[in-house]
Amino acid sequence: MKLYSYFRSSAGWRVRIVLALKGLDYDLVPVHLMREGGEHLTAEYAQTNPQKLVPVLEEDGAVFAQSMAIMEYLEETHPEPCLLPGDAKRRAEIRAFCQAIACEIHPLNNLRILKYLVRELGQDEDAKLAWYAHWIQEGFRPIEQLLGSGDGPYCFGAEPTLADACLVPQVFNAERFDVDLSEFPKIRAVNAACLAHEAIAATVPSLQPDAE
Repeated sequence: MKLYSYFRSSAGWRVRIVLALKGLDYDLVPVHLMREGGEHLTAEYAQTNPQKLVPVLEEDGAVFAQSMAIMEYLEETHPEPCLLPGDAKRRAEIRAFCQAIACEIHPLNNLRILKYLVRELGQDEDAKLAWYAHWIQEGFRPIEQLLGSGDGPYCFGAEPTLADACLVPQVFNAERFDVDLSEFPKIRAVNAACLAHEAIAATVPSLQPDAE
């Protein structure tokens, strides 16, 4: 199993968390998103992923893109421990939580959007940071309400799920950009519980082989 990723990629980190929680070994293929204009934009990498994005998972000759699809693939092919538990209603709730981050928050604040704001639209650093903070806080407000069950330290109970794999990288990014998270005590508590989990703690960007 190979994972094409970048140590600070939120989407790549989601997949790392799932791989770690399931105890799966893989080889990392670093794809530097900044060096020489971005290794993900090369014609060579486009042969692996025509979307020119990370992460990509390769297993037994098959190549999978898009972090949510990869995570569900790993859940289906390596079902223990279960990261999408419960009945159909609960699984839908977990998927919706994941998509609130992966589809509603992250796309507005990822690297190519921030670059476009500055380079093509001429926005300065303050405007870029204001944009980033706005969409983090707008996205986190409903997520904070979704964490109301109180039946465990993680997003949906006593054990991590795919929801936690999505939340942790997004909180890291918010903190990296100095976004005020004081109004989100539940999100901060879940994030702290996740980072205290041995498997998840091993996936933080600073511990990755390609970290700088």
